[in-house]
Amino acid sequence: MVRYQTSSFPMAWLTLIAALAVIAVGFVAVKTASAHCDGLDGPVVKAAQKALQTGDVNQVLIWVQPQDENDIKMAFEQTRAVRKLNPQAQAFADRYFFETLIRIHRAGENAPYTGLKPAGRDLGPALPAADKALDTGSDEALIKLLTDTTQEGLQKHFKDVIEKKKYAPNDIAAGREFVEAYVTYIHYVEGLYEAAAKPVTGHYAETD
Repeated sequence: MVRYQTSSFPMAWLTLIAALAVIAVGFVAVKTASAHCDGLDGPVVKAAQKALQTGDVNQVLIWVQPQDENDIKMAFEQTRAVRKLNPQAQAFADRYFFETLIRIHRAGENAPYTGLKPAGRDLGPALPAADKALDTGSDEALIKLLTDTTQEGLQKHFKDVIEKKKYAPNDIAAGREFVEAYVTYIHYVEGLYEAAAKPVTGHYAETD
């Protein structure tokens, strides 16, 4: 075990450890907003990696609110100082910066921070397709994915209602099955319309 003298231990390192301790005990796991901004392979961490490589903090300031810029700049300078010590310190400091940046980014959008997520998570088809559309400059594949998925879901619910609509007037149980299918169908259509018509901002609660 390596022992350090307090007098020779870098102040930036001590500050970093204290900050990490606060982060470790200050947050608990809850069911929260679903997004890929909190992943190691997400856009926020990629911006942080580029900022540390180039020394340009502006690469990450776009991900936080104006009032949070100073906190990010301070964390950025502390990270740059500590990561020069050795490879282990660099990995430790980089993760601290990633976590700090994501925590402040999510707080700026009124979303709770639940920790840094591993790379390679299954995000479903939509998010990767949305990012790929931006990378390629073409939304053709994204539109097809959304259109095909919507059409498939709508046809499934519509067919279910049509089949159950044929129940005998005196068959109460079958009638209730029709009502359940009808309500599901209506909510599905309503949800599709609202998703298409209403503006979307920030993070939202995770759905099952």
